[in-house]
Amino acid sequence: MVVGADGVRSIRVRPPGGSHSGLGTSGVKANFGGHRLGGPLGRIRVTTRQSSRPFRIRWLGRVRYRDALALQRRIHANAVSLPKTQDHLLLLEHHPVYTLGVRSSLDNLLMPPDEVGADLEWADRGGDITFHGPGQLVGYPLLHLPGKRGGGMADTVAYVRSVEQLVIDVCCDLGLTDVGRLPRYPGVWVEPDGPRPRKVAAIGVKLNRSRTMHGFALNLDPDLAFFDRMVPCGINGLGVTSLASEGIDATMRQAVDLVAERAAERWADGPVDRADVAWVHRPGDLSAFSRGEGAESKPELSRKPEWMRVPLRTGPEYLRLKSTMRARNLTTVCEEAGCPNMSDCWNDGTATFMINGERCTRACGFCLVDTRRPDGLDLGEPGRVAEAVADMGLRHAVVTAVARDDLADGGAAAFVATIAAIRELNPDTAVEILIPDCKGDPDALQLLFDSRPEVLNHNIETVARLQRRVRPSASYARSLSVLARAGAEGLTTKSSIIVGLGETDEEVDACLADLAAVGCDIVTIGQYLRPTVNHLKIDRWVDPTIFNRWVDVGRALGIGHVEAGPLTRSSFHARQAAEAVGASPLVGQRKSVALTIHPG
Repeated sequence: MVVGADGVRSIRVRPPGGSHSGLGTSGVKANFGGHRLGGPLGRIRVTTRQSSRPFRIRWLGRVRYRDALALQRRIHANAVSLPKTQDHLLLLEHHPVYTLGVRSSLDNLLMPPDEVGADLEWADRGGDITFHGPGQLVGYPLLHLPGKRGGGMADTVAYVRSVEQLVIDVCCDLGLTDVGRLPRYPGVWVEPDGPRPRKVAAIGVKLNRSRTMHGFALNLDPDLAFFDRMVPCGINGLGVTSLASEGIDATMRQAVDLVAERAAERWADGPVDRADVAWVHRPGDLSAFSRGEGAESKPELSRKPEWMRVPLRTGPEYLRLKSTMRARNLTTVCEEAGCPNMSDCWNDGTATFMINGERCTRACGFCLVDTRRPDGLDLGEPGRVAEAVADMGLRHAVVTAVARDDLADGGAAAFVATIAAIRELNPDTAVEILIPDCKGDPDALQLLFDSRPEVLNHNIETVARLQRRVRPSASYARSLSVLARAGAEGLTTKSSIIVGLGETDEEVDACLADLAAVGCDIVTIGQYLRPTVNHLKIDRWVDPTIFNRWVDVGRALGIGHVEAGPLTRSSFHARQAAEAVGASPLVGQRKSVALTIHPG
C-alpha cells in the first residue's frame, strides 16, 4: 500500500498468486462466481465481467448510525443510475447505538438505551441485536456480486464467508491468531474450538439484486459494558470480547489500513482510491476565526491572477435591487459572504436571500458571516422575501440561511414558511434552498423535504481530509447523508466545493465521485477567497483549465450539471443550472406542511 498524507491513497492490488508477508491463510474454499474463495491470499474477485470498475474506500471517522444508513441506502439505490458501476467500502466508528436486524426481538435489549447514552435504530439487515460504538471499526462494503452459477442471484453464504475471512485475516495481521468461525453463528470468534469461544466481530449483511449492504463490526477497544445490556446477536451463553481484551494493542488507523488493503486484494475489480477524513484534530489546524478570535481586518492586497479580477459594475438594476433589499430590511448572502459575482448577478436581477438572521452559530474557516450570539427569528421575514421576489420578477429564487444550532429544528421551519410565502405570491417561481445540515435531525430535514423545493442545495464545501479544518462543526459523512436523504425523496439535489484550501486535484475528483454516488444532480466548484486575516490562507490559485477538467470529470461520473470556474459560487447561474437538469416548478408535487415558528 502506498501511503501519502492523510488524503487520497493508492493501494496496489497484487495480481493473483502474488505474495505478501504476514498475511494469514484462508481456510475457506467455496465457489464464488467462478473464482475460488481461499488460496494463499484469501482473495476473490466480486465480478467475472471483463470491464473494470472503481473501488472507493472511505474512512469517514465517527458517524451517527442513521447518517451511515441513509448513505448506504442511497449509494445502493443510485448505483443503477451511474454511467459506470462502482464499488465502495465505507469505514467508520459509530456513536453509541443499539441496532436491530429484521429478525430482532426487543426482548434481547435488557435496558432502555437512553439510560446508558445510546441510540436505538432498526436496520434492514440480517441478524439480531448488536451494539456499535467508539473503539469499534465498522465496515460497510457496497459491492456488485456475480450471480451464482451464472444466474442472477448472488451466493449469500459465500459472500458472508468472504467478509468473515477478511476480518479473520486482519485479526491475524494484528497478532490475534486463534480466531475463526463458530458453526451456526456468523461472525468471527476467538478460540472457536476451545471451551470458551467469544465473539470479536459481528457480521450482518443484506443482498438485494446482487448488491450488498451492511457488513462487519470489529471490536478493537470498545466499552464492553454496553454488551452486558443486551443479548448480543440474540445468542445466549456466548461472550463478546475485543482485541484489547485479548492483549492486542492496535490503533484504529492500523486496523483501517489493514482492512483497506485486505479489501482491495479481495474485492477490487479495478482502480482503487482511498480518501480519509482527518485522523488528528489539533486546535492549531483551525483558523483564528474558527477558534473564536473574530474576523479582524481584510488581508493585505496582493496580486491576483488575471482571471480573478472582477470589475465592479453598479448599473441601474444593481442599484434597484440594493434599494429593494434595504427597503424590506432583507439580507443577502451576496453581501454577507463577500461574493465576487455580486455586481454581475445583481445587474442580472438575481440574488440569494439569507434568512434566519445575520448571525451564524458556526464559525467555518472560509466564511465571513457574523458569529455573535444570534437574535430571535423575524416572523415577518418570509413575507418580505416573497414580496421582494415579486418586485424583482424572479423566475428562480434562491433562499439560504445561517446555521442556527440554537434552534431545535435548526431553522427548518423558517425555510418552509419562506417557501410557502414565495409560492403564494409567485406560483410560477422555482425555489431553490441552500440549507445547513440541521445536525442531521431526521424530523427537521423531513420538514424541508416535504416543502418540495425545486432544488435542495447543501454544500459539502471541501474534500474529506480538510473537513475538520475548514468547517469544524460539520461532517463529510453527514453532508453526504443529507444529500442522500433528499435524493431518496425525489428532490433535485445540489452541492458546492471550494478549492484553494489545501486540497489536491485528485481529492476533488474523489469528492465528485462521492457526490455522484449519492445522486447529486448539480455541483458548483469555485476558487476560495480569503475574507480576513483570521480566516484560512489561500493555498493556491487554481488555473481555469483545471476547473474545465473538473467539469468533464463530474459529467463522466454521472453528475447532471457541473458549474466550475474561478469565480463560481454556489448560487452562480442557479436558474440555468436547474433548468439544465430539468428542475422546473413542482406545482403538482407540493405538500401542505403545518408548522409553528417561534420568534426565538
